[in-house]
Amino acid sequence: MIKANYKKYILDFKRPSGTSRGVMTTKETWFILLENEGKKGVGECGILRGLSIDDRPDYETKLKWTCENINLGLEQLLIELKEFPSIQFGLETAFKSLESVDQFQLFPSDFSAGQASIPINGLVWMGSEDFMQTQIKEKIKAGFNCIKLKIGAIDFQTELNILKSIRKEFSVSDIELRVDANGAFSPKDALEKLKQLSEYQLHSIEQPIKAKQFEIMAQLCEDTPLPIALDEELIGVFEQKEKQKLLQTINPQYIILKPSLVGGFSGSNQWINFAEDLKIQYWITSALESNIGLNAIAQWTYTLNNKLPQGLGTGGLFTNNFSSPLIVKNGTLHYNLKHNWKFNL
Repeated sequence: MIKANYKKYILDFKRPSGTSRGVMTTKETWFILLENEGKKGVGECGILRGLSIDDRPDYETKLKWTCENINLGLEQLLIELKEFPSIQFGLETAFKSLESVDQFQLFPSDFSAGQASIPINGLVWMGSEDFMQTQIKEKIKAGFNCIKLKIGAIDFQTELNILKSIRKEFSVSDIELRVDANGAFSPKDALEKLKQLSEYQLHSIEQPIKAKQFEIMAQLCEDTPLPIALDEELIGVFEQKEKQKLLQTINPQYIILKPSLVGGFSGSNQWINFAEDLKIQYWITSALESNIGLNAIAQWTYTLNNKLPQGLGTGGLFTNNFSSPLIVKNGTLHYNLKHNWKFNL
């Protein structure tokens, strides 16, 4: 018989981190802890308040129910938890952890053996022009050749000036630039803004307008001079037929998958299968999980053999993250076996 319980944990940002949805100083997360015949397993339920579809008043009640009914088995629980993607992700990870020889070696590979790395983008948070410029210089100095900038919170012309200043110094072959608008553009001026952004030879833009405006987004993806990646658009789409229809209708250039927000590995794999059928490319991004969740996502991501830079560089954002072998070096994520896990709740 498996025993299960859960615990809440508050991650503290090293410095306030800004998106178009506001500035974050802390990040709430939850852990599912399993035990069976002396073995332990852990999974992280990485909820993002204000974004996750399962940001609901009954979230903790559902976690409690999950732990009380853990012996229904993973398959049945995933069905019951369809509307709680972050709990699905935590549960998948916890079961994988419990079944593994080493509870942190979830998807054994060259990556988890410390012999291979994953290319990642460097993340630049919103803020003043000086603050953003400082971050960009830090990322370039740290060896990143793919940088993602959060845009949409400050004056658009200032953001264009920042991109212009980067391109003056670094060509497309030097630095790949991605931007993430988090739905900040209005449908009326989105295409014009995309045209202006495209002058700086960007790789892509994430979610230019708010989600659930399917016809407008479909038209944007058809007319855009700049590849569009869907992100928030995928949140809250539970049924396989709905996923397929959404991709067929909008036909984006890319989709971005955050396992905590789209139903864990199983939910992400459904999106990947539909995307590949439609020749839509994808990459994987963490959703500000601690190193427990990031480790699970990174190990799984490596097995997909996706060559694009992934969004997995968030482990260093917090003052009280758990020590782990995950190391960012020269724009890539490594699993350094000389570093030990220190996970204690």
